Amino acid sequence: MEYSSFNNSLLSFLQASPTPFHATDSMRRALLAKGFVELFEADDWVIEEGKQYFVTRNESSLIAFTAPSLNFSQTGWRMIGAHTDSPCLKLKPNAQVDRFGYHQLGVEVYGGVLLHTWLDRDLSIAGRVTLKTDNGEIVSRLVDFKDPIAVVPNLAIHLNRGVNDGFSVNPQEEILPILCGVENEFDLHQLLISQLEAQYTDLSMASILDFELSLYDTQAPALVGLHQEYIASARLDNLLSCFVGLQSLLDSDSRCPSLLICTDHEEIGSLSACGANGPFLEDVLRRLTPNPEQYVQSIQRSMLVSADNAHALHPNYANKHDKNHAPAINKGAVIKVNANQRYATNSETASVYRDIAAEENYDVQCFVVRSDMGCGSTIGPITSGEIGVPTIDIGLPTFAMHSIRELAGSHDAYGLYKVLARFTQRTTLISRSN
Repeated sequence: MEYSSFNNSLLSFLQASPTPFHATDSMRRALLAKGFVELFEADDWVIEEGKQYFVTRNESSLIAFTAPSLNFSQTGWRMIGAHTDSPCLKLKPNAQVDRFGYHQLGVEVYGGVLLHTWLDRDLSIAGRVTLKTDNGEIVSRLVDFKDPIAVVPNLAIHLNRGVNDGFSVNPQEEILPILCGVENEFDLHQLLISQLEAQYTDLSMASILDFELSLYDTQAPALVGLHQEYIASARLDNLLSCFVGLQSLLDSDSRCPSLLICTDHEEIGSLSACGANGPFLEDVLRRLTPNPEQYVQSIQRSMLVSADNAHALHPNYANKHDKNHAPAINKGAVIKVNANQRYATNSETASVYRDIAAEENYDVQCFVVRSDMGCGSTIGPITSGEIGVPTIDIGLPTFAMHSIRELAGSHDAYGLYKVLARFTQRTTLISRSN
């Protein structure tokens, strides 16, 4: 895929993926279009050599893999990992709030949100709704209002004179979106029914049973900057890595068994049935290699590239970085290192990645957090700790991580796609004497 086509497809993917459910559905559709066969965990699996497969869990996590050979214990896997979730505001179960003449929504903060960035934005609602049909079935459907239907207005400076000296947002009282005035009737369940009926004309609903809904910014993703070298969008952390991994897998020549795993709930610790700290990946791999000894052999002949955004040096806040480990946007993907295993990179996995990047003439940077600051983490140490796979943590340099609108480099995204596509073709990793 060429540079311009890649970035246009990336922007379309970001726009179509306001929630983990929608991101997983977007990837599912792309895989089906490329001839991947959908598997279901409750069914028996028959895997055929030369074919390509995928499976989802909870409609918010996905594993896709190629099987050019079924001798996984000898070939191992070339794995790429990312996560589908992003910090956001989620609707509470009893979300309707009427205060001082306005219909509002009660929300809960999901993950490490930069709350002030959600103020004065044109917001919409998307997610999953579970309902009962007229014939008694319980089913789930995705919903996306797309239109800006909510807003959280800022407080005027005249009523908050010290706002520029220090600012915080109370998540219980001060971040509730306004939908409309109370002179207009509003019933959330009826609103959802109307939206679902518009999206699914063949669906006959008896009642809404429950929902998992999030707010999101309706401003479209865009290439920005004087030379359009930046990508500005919501949810770059970490849908950017999901898209790069997906395209790398789709465009691989399938020389080696390759696997993409995109899991939910990373932003809140990954401990769930469909998170990286759950059994999803191991369940799939053990079904593909049920013999215990061969399973261990397959893992030890594998490598995982855990791709999650990295902190670029911000020119206005340069003192937040170790000056010797200060990544720049559009200067290459970042190898993330931490002595306390917040990242899973080691010298061998880093060397493999550096070697592959050099083959693509693609620059590599390195990030280590300042020694007097705390460090975040990724799915890398979790996955490596769960199944024992050698792992490297990398990421694309990003500004404003966890803001409602983040900024990354368009050249970085395309370069990482090229490197990961070559990684899926790499037949040998680390040579070891017998």
